[in-house]
Amino acid sequence: MNLKLKIWRQKSQNAKGAFETYQVNANEHMSFLEMLDVLNEQLIEEKKEPVAFDHDCREGICGACSMVINGRPHGPNKATTTCQLHMRFFKEGDEIVIEPFRARAFPVIKDLVVDRSAFDRIIQAGGYISVNTGQAQDGNAIPVNRDCASKSFDAAACIGCGACVAACPNGSAMLFTAAKVSHLGLLPQGKLEHTSRVRNMVKQMDEEGFGFCSNVGACEAECPKEISLENIARMNRAMIGAVLTSE
Repeated sequence: MNLKLKIWRQKSQNAKGAFETYQVNANEHMSFLEMLDVLNEQLIEEKKEPVAFDHDCREGICGACSMVINGRPHGPNKATTTCQLHMRFFKEGDEIVIEPFRARAFPVIKDLVVDRSAFDRIIQAGGYISVNTGQAQDGNAIPVNRDCASKSFDAAACIGCGACVAACPNGSAMLFTAAKVSHLGLLPQGKLEHTSRVRNMVKQMDEEGFGFCSNVGACEAECPKEISLENIARMNRAMIGAVLTSE
């Protein structure tokens, strides 16, 4: 199928960017990233600079393939990462607009690649368990409520792609941070540091320049792993408790 691509090109963070138009011939069985590979091969043959885009596993679990496709993070399909999006969902002659995630905390590095190291710093602020939890067999000996385990597992499915930030009109990272807080705080091993974890991660999130949550719900709608807004409510309750107990 012949497609018209309007792709955001930007040489560096401080350079002025603009959309450039390309024509590409793609097979309907290709993934979206494979289609971009075909375009880049074409550009290289024409002695032009290929389009920079981020990718790693191409199996929907690394969260690297972040880009906005026709105005939606990861494209039009629900619960799908960019690498899982296939060209059969587009039609002959379609125009596809591709741009990087837009958020103050995600500066553009080049073309479709953004710097998401702000997420790493939020994790470093408290997204871990530092207490001694014993060996593997000790973990099996600790009773865990089934409901808590299920909710923790669902929250842990977050791949840190940043689609929630890109979808939010405020550029909020509440869903990401809440997912990390929930998946640790719901388990017995994570309860001891739960209060300090919430306080430190939320503080770091604010320092990174992410916006506030206004309950629009776009984050949940665009999340490729369908992380629930329930996690944000849970984190807000924990944050209120952390503030009250610290005074």
